[in-house]
Amino acid sequence: MTVPDKVLPPVCLTIAGLDPSGGAGVIADIKTFTRFGCFAAAAIASVTFQNTQGVFGAVEQSADSVRRQVEPVFNDYSIAAVKTGMLPTREIIEETADLLKENGVTNLVVDPVVRSTSGFDLIDDAALGAVVERLFPLALVITPNIPEAERIAGMKIGTERDIANAARIMRSAGARNVLIKGGHLEAAGAKDYLFEGDSLRVFEAPLIETRSTHGTGCILAAAIAANLALGKELSAAVGVAKQFVHDAIRTAPGLGRGNSPINI
Repeated sequence: MTVPDKVLPPVCLTIAGLDPSGGAGVIADIKTFTRFGCFAAAAIASVTFQNTQGVFGAVEQSADSVRRQVEPVFNDYSIAAVKTGMLPTREIIEETADLLKENGVTNLVVDPVVRSTSGFDLIDDAALGAVVERLFPLALVITPNIPEAERIAGMKIGTERDIANAARIMRSAGARNVLIKGGHLEAAGAKDYLFEGDSLRVFEAPLIETRSTHGTGCILAAAIAANLALGKELSAAVGVAKQFVHDAIRTAPGLGRGNSPINI
C-alpha cells in the first residue's frame, strides 16, 4: 500500500520585538500563526520591558544577532511568509532587508511599528527612514495605523481623504500595497483601508468600546501573513485577518490593569 505524502504546514517567520507579557510582538505573532495552522518561527530584534500598562524600556539586539537567528531558519525551512514588527535600529533593518532579499521572500508583511499603545517611542527617525527605504519595496503589504501613517507620510490625518493621500505618499516611497488601520481616527470607526494597486477596498467591523487593544496591530499583520502563507490573495487575507482580530477583541479575557491583550 502506498503511504500518502505527509502534508507539511506552511512556515511563517516573525522578526520583531519580545513583549514578555505576551500580548504583542513575537509571542502574539507565534500564537496567531498557530491559530491558523501555520508553523511559527521567530527572531527577536529587541527585548522590551512592558505589560498592559506601558513600556518601561528595551534592549536592542545587534544586526549580527538577528542574522544569526534568522539565517539557520532559512537554511532549514521553506518559509511561506514573513512578518516584521518592531525593528529598533537602522542596522537591524538593513540586515533584515538583506536577509529577505537573499532568500527571495515574496509574502512579506511589514508592520512599521513606531510607538506602543501606551505612547512609548520604539524607533527613531533614522530607523523609520530605513524601514521606508529598505523594507517598503520588498513588502507585499505594509500595515501602518493612523499615527504611524502620519509619521511616515509627514502629514496630519483627520479625514478619509487624508488617509488616501497618506497612502499615495507611501506608495510613491516604494510600498506596493498599503493597509491603513483606521482605529485611531474617530471618523473612520473600525474601518481599515486597503490600497491595492489603484483600487481601494474598505474593511469594516462594528466598533467595540474596550480597553482590550494591546497587540492588535501585531496580530492583524501576523494573521495577514498566515493567510498569505495558506495561499489566499491579499484582499482575502486582509478580510480574514480583520474578522479574526474583531472576534479576538470581542472575546478578550480582560487580563491586566491597562490595555488588555486580546483573545488569541
